[in-house]
Amino acid sequence: MTTRRGLLAIALVALPFPALAAGDALAAAIAEATGGREPTEGGIALAAPALAENGGQVPVTVTVESPQTAALHVRAIHLFATRNPTPGIATFRLSPAVARAEVTTRIRLAEDQAIIALAELSDGTLRRATAAIRVTTGGCIG
Repeated sequence: MTTRRGLLAIALVALPFPALAAGDALAAAIAEATGGREPTEGGIALAAPALAENGGQVPVTVTVESPQTAALHVRAIHLFATRNPTPGIATFRLSPAVARAEVTTRIRLAEDQAIIALAELSDGTLRRATAAIRVTTGGCIG
């Protein structure tokens, strides 16, 4: 074994197990969207069915409490799925010209999981909401 391979093996063993797990993709996607900032709960509503018969078309609505003025408005709404092959579902960019910070879409879910909605406000704060959804027939091909 060469020195380089030995050092690589030691480095991989030193990594914590969760860093090597599939959930790492979700954490990386959220960190990329948030810049590492911590979101707070509240001020955002995530409406989704508790049971989706078809994972290929799950309706989701995200509403954020914000005045939508030049001084304070929602800049972006991010959606993530905790167990999809690709956790980042969508990012919606908004401006103060939008009268109400609300988006409605249909998403694809592979299996039973939680979805996470994050709202990024112009003052740099983040708001978070989650919803658990049971999926009868998966909508993603892994």
